[in-house]
Amino acid sequence: MLWDFDGPICRLFAGHKAERVAAELVEWLELQGLRGLLTGPERRTLDPQVVLRAVGRRHPGSDLVAALEERLTQEELRAAASALPTAYADPLIRTWTAVGVRLAVTTNNSPRAARAYLGTRGLAGCFTPHLYGRTQQLHHLKPDPHCLNRALSAMGAAPSAALMIGDSASDLDAAREAGVPFLGYARNAAKEKPLRAAGAEHVVRSLEPLLLVLRSGRRAGRRHAPVD
Repeated sequence: MLWDFDGPICRLFAGHKAERVAAELVEWLELQGLRGLLTGPERRTLDPQVVLRAVGRRHPGSDLVAALEERLTQEELRAAASALPTAYADPLIRTWTAVGVRLAVTTNNSPRAARAYLGTRGLAGCFTPHLYGRTQQLHHLKPDPHCLNRALSAMGAAPSAALMIGDSASDLDAAREAGVPFLGYARNAAKEKPLRAAGAEHVVRSLEPLLLVLRSGRRAGRRHAPVD
């Protein structure tokens, strides 16, 4: 199981707002005398990843990208302390782990932030060591399948035998490129619309049905288990 982090597992910026982080990154660039580096829409974005990607496209592999990426990582670490768990994600993760399914995080967020959040929920052991996220090599961010391919290779899993749970078109595109079946998660209609528009065939509004199916399968397995 390959999980995107922000969305299917938690709402990372539930308490530490993403739009504020984006504005602070823009402000930091302006303080460096780099106001002209971003377009108007990029300066007004509510998504800090947009700011980072924009700088990465114009100065790939630079010290500027490294500094900006670290600033975003620090903001994500702060956000992890007030992140809101996605309903049913915790028990679903624990149940899948209990039945022997191997799990990995494949995210465009910092793996340090994912590790910090999972630690607060007692879930780090369900994923360790398979946490694959953003590095300073921004061309590896989804929709590039790099982090998915790293996870599959490390776990020795065939793409067709895996499943990715994601909440964005970039997750879907990365899964397609890696040859991994995809399940979309959308907590409301506004989140579901772009997934459907991108071609996602299977989208759920809640993780509860997955948990119920998994638990019913475990009960059936126990009922029909051979008796010594």
